[in-house]
Amino acid sequence: MLDLKEKDGAVTLRIRVQPRARHTEIVGEHAGALKLKIAAPPVDGKANEECRRFLSKLFGVSIGAVEIVSGESSREKVVRIHKTSAARVNAVLLPLLSQEAFCATKR
Repeated sequence: MLDLKEKDGAVTLRIRVQPRARHTEIVGEHAGALKLKIAAPPVDGKANEECRRFLSKLFGVSIGAVEIVSGESSREKVVRIHKTSAARVNAVLLPLLSQEAFCATKR
């Protein structure tokens, strides 16, 4: 089960990122964190930008509404998604987490 926190119209969640993957995709959940493969290298903030872009598209918010709160230079990150709710995040992620993997190129 994902560890989500909702406050003031934003949802905070933990993610674990694997950069330099073939595709940007959700690969599962581990210890309350969302596991993502990111198709960008961890150089000059490219992996962080790809992560923000992917999450913004996934939850239907602007890229500016996705904020990396901590872990900018780490695989373990805390992300805040503004203009959404925990119910919305769960509604999007639960069906995807029950599948093998969700690939951004399949959307």
